[in-house]
Amino acid sequence: MPERISPSERGAENCTDQGNDIAATRSALRRTGIAAREALSTDEHRLLSLALEDHLRRLLQRCQPRILGFCWPIRGEFDCRPLATHLIERGVHCCLPRVTEGSMVMTFHAWRPGSTMEVGRHGIPTPSDGAPLLPDLLLIPVNVFDAAGYRLGYGAGYFDHTLAALTPRPLSIGVGFELARTASIHPAGHDVPLDAVATEAGIEIFSARLAAECAG
Repeated sequence: MPERISPSERGAENCTDQGNDIAATRSALRRTGIAAREALSTDEHRLLSLALEDHLRRLLQRCQPRILGFCWPIRGEFDCRPLATHLIERGVHCCLPRVTEGSMVMTFHAWRPGSTMEVGRHGIPTPSDGAPLLPDLLLIPVNVFDAAGYRLGYGAGYFDHTLAALTPRPLSIGVGFELARTASIHPAGHDVPLDAVATEAGIEIFSARLAAECAG
């Protein structure tokens, strides 16, 4: 006699299948976004980066951050270091994230050109002796982003947990190229939307808070 499945059990199976489908879709979007960026030629990357930096510099002139957090570039990401150096020369403090074992909430440590670096977790450089800082604005790389301001990083969830934990919460600006745009990343419950995204095409603002604080 065939085993009978109750409606509640069938519903649970359907939810599991849907969850697996969404996870697979997010993974595929992430892989496609990274591959498209890494496929850019040196000249294409340079030209896109110049346009992106111009838009981003104008936005930061309006936002006037005191402490700017950004990420060391990996896998063909936009390189924020020239812009950070420019801001440091104008009195802005800049910092890089550090992942601490056993915690999903990152800490941020002062960086400037010439800082002594060490290889952190996941092989990403971080200042070895930088003082801890609390950024009021974060530039966050995006592998994929959507029309609601959600992003896909590399899947660990560090930025989502960090943004949810920091008080006061820093403004968050996603940084990437238009090739990373998609209709929806199918956000999960832990995903935290960005306040804005900067690409070579311009700035897309998602939050009233950023619009108000960077109205300049």
